[in-house]
Amino acid sequence: MPTAANLLAIMPFPDIDPIAFSIGPLAIHWYGLAYVAGILLGWAYARRLAANDSLWPGNVSPMSRTQLDDFIVWAALGVVLGGRLGYIFFYDLPAVLRSPVRALEIWNGGMSFHGGLTGTTIAMIVFARRNGIPIWSLFDIVATVVPFGLFFGRIANFINGELWGRLTDMPWAVVFPTGGPFARHPSQLYEAGLEGIVLLLVLAGLVYGMRALKSPGFITGVFVCGYALSRIFVEFFREPDAQLGYLLGTSWLTMGMVLSSPMILLGLWAMLRARRQAALQL
Repeated sequence: MPTAANLLAIMPFPDIDPIAFSIGPLAIHWYGLAYVAGILLGWAYARRLAANDSLWPGNVSPMSRTQLDDFIVWAALGVVLGGRLGYIFFYDLPAVLRSPVRALEIWNGGMSFHGGLTGTTIAMIVFARRNGIPIWSLFDIVATVVPFGLFFGRIANFINGELWGRLTDMPWAVVFPTGGPFARHPSQLYEAGLEGIVLLLVLAGLVYGMRALKSPGFITGVFVCGYALSRIFVEFFREPDAQLGYLLGTSWLTMGMVLSSPMILLGLWAMLRARRQAALQL
């Protein structure tokens, strides 16, 4: 029998093949293209920022375009390796311990943002030290462009019909092919909007309107705090991973909330630190 949620769902799930195209036996997935699009657009935007000396402390860019070109490989490795390892340790460790080959099965769960953030942070620290780049300035330029990847990644999640939301009777609800015969929040689109579009615009406004890159670490703090608040908010609409469920109670605390909560304090600390350093230099 159809439920009220089914009857009110007016947003049909798009019939999009997760495979964008094939070249012989090689299948190119939208998920992979999303990573490529996010990295390339972020790289192009970062190069524009690095070339604009007026945005940086002392009106001198702390890095060259060539250095950014070199860093893109480091960033890609940090995102992919960190994201996969993060998913394994945070969400799927028991299953991987039972069957280690599962670690290579990226279609079983995929990636973790918090793991990707950790992997990229390590890559940034090592790269900055090896190339004589101020660490906080590298953090800032990467933080400014990360929303590109978040936006395309969440759109790919929606196309794949994964990481869908909780049951709802809202008129924009979606019946996902993998989510049973129930209308659900399109939480992937909520995340694409908040973590991608809104956060990108906020950071761009701070960079160009308030010259926030002149206070190394401030943009990083805003990004970390902004992402955490966006993720925690969307977690109230997103279905938790089946193997974990809710960590406390029956309807609210999730692993995404647990991993994001410390990020708020970390982001606030980074912003305060940046402001104090800027004040000392006046």
